[in-house]
Amino acid sequence: MTRSKALSFDPIEEARRQWVDQGWGDAADGMAVVTSVMRVQQIYMARIDAILRPLDLTFARFELLTLLTFTSTGALPMNKIGVRLQVHPTSITSSVDRLEAQGLVQRIAHETDRRTTLVKILPAGTRIQKKAVATLNAGVFELPGVAGDELTQFYSTLRKLRAGGQDFTA
Repeated sequence: MTRSKALSFDPIEEARRQWVDQGWGDAADGMAVVTSVMRVQQIYMARIDAILRPLDLTFARFELLTLLTFTSTGALPMNKIGVRLQVHPTSITSSVDRLEAQGLVQRIAHETDRRTTLVKILPAGTRIQKKAVATLNAGVFELPGVAGDELTQFYSTLRKLRAGGQDFTA
């Protein structure tokens, strides 16, 4: 949830102070980090949602369209989409249903494997994806809140956290 006006204090820092006072030890810093990451995610998602809403997209559907633009054929099997986006097959089905209803993708049969359904991006999907990329770059990705070496270090730290959480094998 975003606010129209910034708070005059940092509520996570205040909570951290309380956790330290209550004897949480090193867990107080860990809790402050986790809470901060979750709050930053909320801030980013609010910015992203505000940009994508006029395009009738969610971030999940934007990611799916973008993934399809990375392929040489503009198509991928449904199961590969789920693996690459790291989401449950039900979520992929829902996103594809919505994108298909919008005329941005279509399901097609795999040429050699009758059990496999491909999702192919349509020209309208490519156009809306490009528009979304330009708008997200200008409104979020080019101005994430830190820059230069600090941005590189922040990404490196987050990547270590993801690897430590077994998000991928390094």
